[in-house]
Amino acid sequence: MRAILTYHSIDESGSPISVSPSAFRAHVRWLASGAVRVLPLDELVKADDRMDAVAITFDDGFENFATECADLLVEHALPTTVFVVPEHVGRTNEWGGAASPGIPTLPLMSWPTLRRLAERGITLGAHTRRHRDLTRVRGAALEDEVAGCVERMMAEGGMRPSSFAYPYGAVDDTSASVVRDVYALACTTELRALHRDDDRALLPRLDMYYFRDPGQLEAWGTTAFRGRLWLRAQARRVRRLVQGVGRAA
Repeated sequence: MRAILTYHSIDESGSPISVSPSAFRAHVRWLASGAVRVLPLDELVKADDRMDAVAITFDDGFENFATECADLLVEHALPTTVFVVPEHVGRTNEWGGAASPGIPTLPLMSWPTLRRLAERGITLGAHTRRHRDLTRVRGAALEDEVAGCVERMMAEGGMRPSSFAYPYGAVDDTSASVVRDVYALACTTELRALHRDDDRALLPRLDMYYFRDPGQLEAWGTTAFRGRLWLRAQARRVRRLVQGVGRAA
């Protein structure tokens, strides 16, 4: 089984974007044990479906990646991609100037910190220019969020991202088409393992929030692991359907 693992913030808040430092350290110990291969994102996508392998990704670029994660990941030679929101670098995750209910407001890494991480081997990907829902953006604004993100990262230190993650997992045919023209691959929040025939612009990932308790990630590949993954995926689909109905109403 192959899968892309997703983290956001490593903190003690218990929020839906958070995994505790102790849980993250346990994950790193297991990932470094050789139980599965840990590959760069672009290599994982090309790997055989029969391989037990993962890629590690972080969304948003929280400062706690630099303080809680980077040294561990580099020390254990675990390749990692961090998806960056250029217009919020050095600021916080109050996207659009507003806090999200139930989500802690936290500092994001600065450009000097991101440049140092890139020098240490951390791959920097793109997460739009301002963390906007791309299904609600069209025309020049959509192009600016997708391609303008590359321009800003290049201007801030020659960082040319080849991978992308959709904010909130929000994607439709129009936004996927624009992203496909700019990036080699792009990640959604669809909760499942990778398949050989997956669209490179619509890659699924496993949110580690759902595997934060002791032993859950370590059960990789077992019937219990697959069952938990299936149940979480169904619950997420139902929740999004309900939310979609609410917006339409």
